[in-house]
Amino acid sequence: MPDIQLDRAVVAPSILPADVPELSDDECLACLARAVETPDSARLDEVAALIGRLAVTIE
Repeated sequence: MPDIQLDRAVVAPSILPADVPELSDDECLACLARAVETPDSARLDEVAALIGRLAVTIE
C-alpha cells in the first residue's frame, strides 16, 4: 500500500459563526449568562450564536 502525502499547510475554514466577536471562553459564558438572565425573544439569535461558539470549543 503506497504512503499518502498530506499537506498540513492547508488550513481548513473556520467553523465558528462569523457574527460572533472574538471572545475568550469565559467572556462568552458571561455574555450567554447575561443574555438568558431575562427572557427576551429579540436576543434569540445572539443566544444561539454564543451557544454555537461554545459548542465548537467543546468539540
